[in-house]
Amino acid sequence: MDMMENLEAMLARGQDNALLRYSLGSEYLKAGDAAAAVRHLAQAVEQDPHYSAAWKLYGKALAAAGRDAEAVAVFDRGIAVAEAKGDIQAAKEMKVFRKRAQKALVSD
Repeated sequence: MDMMENLEAMLARGQDNALLRYSLGSEYLKAGDAAAAVRHLAQAVEQDPHYSAAWKLYGKALAAAGRDAEAVAVFDRGIAVAEAKGDIQAAKEMKVFRKRAQKALVSD
């Protein structure tokens, strides 16, 4: 059984939490399924609105799905969360990703 199957089995058993959703989102994004990644990462930030890494990956998944306007909004929220927690590195990374998503919007 691969990592994604293990994680899906945990979810099916009712072990739903932000870390599990983050891990599923990460695996789906690696597998090239941005839409599934977006679904799980949206759940992760809903379950833990202070999870900066989940906000960052959620924005990346939205950008990968071609949903740049939503990605910009998610990065804005994620940057605010990260800065409030003192998670400066995550905030810096999200600012870079936000610029890319903003550029993609302008070029469309």
